[in-house]
Amino acid sequence: MARVRAVVGPRAARLADVVHGALPYLLRAVRDGRARLGGVAHGLRTRSPRAGTARFALVAVVVGLAVAAGAVTAAGPWGAGGRRVAERERAVAAATGAPHGSGPGAPRPAPSAVAVLTGLDRSAATGTTGTAKGTGTDKATGKNLAGILGPLLEDPSLGDRRGAAVVDVTTGERLYAEDADAGLTPASTTKIATAVAALSALGPDHRLTTRTVVEPGTRKVVLVGGGDPTLTARKKADGWASLRTLADTTAAALRKRHLTSVTLTYDTSLYTGTTRHPIGVNENLAEVTPLTADEGRLDDSASGPATRTADPAEAAARRFAALLGGHGVKATVAGSAEATDRAEALAAVQSPPLSAVVERMLTNSDNDIAEALARQTALGTGGAGSFAGGAAAVGAQVKKLGLPVAGARFHDGSGLDRRDKLTARLLTSLLVLAGSADHPELRPVLTGLPVAGFTGTLSDRYEGADTRAGTGLVRAKTGSLTGVNTLAGTVVDASGRLLAFAFLTENSMDQPAARAALDRAAARLAR
Repeated sequence: MARVRAVVGPRAARLADVVHGALPYLLRAVRDGRARLGGVAHGLRTRSPRAGTARFALVAVVVGLAVAAGAVTAAGPWGAGGRRVAERERAVAAATGAPHGSGPGAPRPAPSAVAVLTGLDRSAATGTTGTAKGTGTDKATGKNLAGILGPLLEDPSLGDRRGAAVVDVTTGERLYAEDADAGLTPASTTKIATAVAALSALGPDHRLTTRTVVEPGTRKVVLVGGGDPTLTARKKADGWASLRTLADTTAAALRKRHLTSVTLTYDTSLYTGTTRHPIGVNENLAEVTPLTADEGRLDDSASGPATRTADPAEAAARRFAALLGGHGVKATVAGSAEATDRAEALAAVQSPPLSAVVERMLTNSDNDIAEALARQTALGTGGAGSFAGGAAAVGAQVKKLGLPVAGARFHDGSGLDRRDKLTARLLTSLLVLAGSADHPELRPVLTGLPVAGFTGTLSDRYEGADTRAGTGLVRAKTGSLTGVNTLAGTVVDASGRLLAFAFLTENSMDQPAARAALDRAAARLAR
């Protein structure tokens, strides 16, 4: 209940706006469906049957919409085990145009708005093409988008370089382009490419394992890092791999061997090369190592900038030793050492599926996860687990998928490196591929995108009168570096179509104004 209050409270006004905006459609639905509703509500009529039925229908619809919106908001982006199951399944149906629950192996049925919002064309709920009745809005075309987006993207706050593209996800038709093939600095929209590369190379069910081993005939225990950036030492693991659980099971295994005093070392040999990103020490990213707990954060935050420990692997090992001590096993940390091939297994913990890790990365724009996934992509395709190896693997995997890589340059997995270059054409192509029926393994790329006005890096945006139309309809990855502002994602337009868009801009001197300008452009697509 505390979580519900914390999430729903700040968004009450926004939910009221959503309900208020839907009232014209709801009233039309009541009028059009009054006869059918009258039959259902016959037993509830009192003195005024017609008025009672209308009131009953209207109240039921409005209350139902408010409760549903509140439930979705309270639930947040994560489900059991860190996965947004229903949301991902609805994205599958929307992207493929298939009704919920149709065909073998289809997603579980999800509530549909068609039966309630009868004033809307069915296509508005199914994601197929068409125009919403009574809206007076024609579907987006290349001709009208040029007249709409052109002036918005000419906003001087965006700087003097920009690239943009809008594509129909279902048909692949490009509806708008401005310098769509120009290689520009993508900032954190790079994470879209990293996500696609990791999921296609490793699969959405892949898990990352952190384990302990003991060298036979000794008291030497090794904590072996498996590259899980979501490993946590906190009491509430929230479905992520727990260093505490690993300590519990390791201590139990040691007691069976009658070992109550051990020497603890830690193995970080999975990765190679430097641990420090080219940007240097930065609160947006810890040293990149295959062994880390809570991303080396020195506070209780789980996302965003934070002061980090200088050596995440050593810090994780010392925390692990303290946890073993709580179980009566004295552990003396003796530095870094690689486990031998003779070492015997003690215990292990695994991350949630890669699909959940990718969603968390995209929603929170998590640089630590992004760099880990670039290295995992390299390791999974025979490359080196380093900055260079990860960047090369992401680029190679994107090219292998047949996507337009001309003008693209990869130097890291997070987008913090200003030498990265992507094009609007490539970003929209990545999003279209993620929505393709031929690539269901990539769907977490869409479901992980922040929701405008509700989750992740878009939770505090789309609140103004000129952007509110995009609330809940725009899902996009943000990107910001000094002078660079980008936005790439999907939006459901007024005709019910799913559009992919990418806006990349450079040389802005006013970041807040530039972000607002990009939000206005995306919100306009929703209308």
